[in-house]
Amino acid sequence: MLSLIDKINLPIHIAIIMDGNGRWATAQGKERIFGHSCGVQAVKSAIEGANDAGIKYLVAPYDHCNIF
Repeated sequence: MLSLIDKINLPIHIAIIMDGNGRWATAQGKERIFGHSCGVQAVKSAIEGANDAGIKYLVAPYDHCNIF
């Protein structure tokens, strides 16, 4: 997959906005926490992929106001 990335036009800064993990899990008939766990795994995968691709800055802002 990395061979498909155009390294010349690679951004140096990417932001990941996590939204809807709890709603997704509920729609699947599972508890919200299941969605949050899946979201954590997705972020881990994104971090590894960004690192492998050479992305210098990766941010995942966290909105603590929406956790309740």
